[in-house]
Amino acid sequence: MARAGPPDITDDPEPVEYRHWEVYLASIFTKQPEAWTATAPHLEVNYGVLPNLQLHTILPTTLYAPAPGAGSYGHSDTELGAKYRFVQERKWLPQIGTFPLLEVPTGSHTRNLGSGHLQTFLPLWMQKSFGLWTTYGGGGYWINPCAHNQNWWFTGLVIQCEVVHGLTPGIEIFHGTSQVVGGPANSA
Repeated sequence: MARAGPPDITDDPEPVEYRHWEVYLASIFTKQPEAWTATAPHLEVNYGVLPNLQLHTILPTTLYAPAPGAGSYGHSDTELGAKYRFVQERKWLPQIGTFPLLEVPTGSHTRNLGSGHLQTFLPLWMQKSFGLWTTYGGGGYWINPCAHNQNWWFTGLVIQCEVVHGLTPGIEIFHGTSQVVGGPANSA
């Protein structure tokens, strides 16, 4: 079976195996109209605490570089979560799970390294494999209580094919409604 996972924005319902670890050191770069942002780097740690249940954290170091003005670099908001698969994949049935996340405001809001408030993501993810092909996706609702922001929806889909053992290229499409009052939606 092909394996899903990083570096996609869209997630899957498959938790880390029981009593196993996943550790990633990675970066994500984003160009916005007013600034460049990057996790430079971020550390992601996942642990299979029980069968079908994974605990998760991301500890990011973030670079914020506005078009005009001075930038910032330092620890930003910490991500905590628990992925739980409640339906196992069968011949005609996809595996289904959820992966609630908390974005804990540990970064400096005044230096543009954090939101300054707790955010929550409540998703539902599905995955189905067909030989060398795997598709997964779903979506969820972000609760974003800051005064100038708003709650928003995210949805995405990934299709992958394991061309040789250990090499699984894929394509991803995702969409998020506006996160800021009066702001644009985001599709990629």
